Amino acid sequence: MAELLEFEGVSAGYGEAVILGDVSLRLEQGGSVALLGRNGVGKTTLISTIVGLTRLHGGRVRFLGQDITHLPSHRRAALGIGWVPQERDIFPSLTVEENLTVASRPGSWTPQRVFGMFPRLAERRGNLGNQLSGGEQQMLAVGRALAMNPRLLLLDEPLEGLAPIIVQELLTAVRVMLAEGSLAVILVEHHAHQVLPLTRDAMILDRGRVMHRGPSAGLLADPAPLERWLGVAVAR
Repeated sequence: MAELLEFEGVSAGYGEAVILGDVSLRLEQGGSVALLGRNGVGKTTLISTIVGLTRLHGGRVRFLGQDITHLPSHRRAALGIGWVPQERDIFPSLTVEENLTVASRPGSWTPQRVFGMFPRLAERRGNLGNQLSGGEQQMLAVGRALAMNPRLLLLDEPLEGLAPIIVQELLTAVRVMLAEGSLAVILVEHHAHQVLPLTRDAMILDRGRVMHRGPSAGLLADPAPLERWLGVAVAR
């Protein structure tokens, strides 16, 4: 498959602070990566760099073969980069349906299809964003990103702090997205056992540098890198 996203020796951070150091990665169209690491090692900074919210100190970023190194974030979104931040950033004063339609773009992911994936949202389509539970807000944030029909979806710790039943619904949704093969996903998570069975590849960050990259199945079969860099093992 053709490459969708390419990092070449990227160093980035905020102001003069460099958080990522010489990071390289390649993601093909329809690919999936579990981005793993302890808190504070640069995972969110990497996502923010893809979106265009950090300061680049070196390297180059390409998307669909186009150099987007200095492209502003709104133009990256227009190219097909979707993002669900940790804060969710739904519109609290809009209804569920309005949240889904306000930024929707033509494509296979319609608001109705999102309602089909998340029946809870369909039941609450007339509720305001601030009337939803935390789990429902996360579903809405994912659904809104899908309704923009991106080529690449960035999910920054979408499972954090959610009830187990909501976690399972979101993991099922990710599985459905990836099964289609038309949408690439980078999934930031520190609960490796939940996301490695879903993704094709995995990358471990530590102190802003790539410590491991390879197939997710390899980490499931041999969790030694997880034990070293995350301090956890995957049950086998």
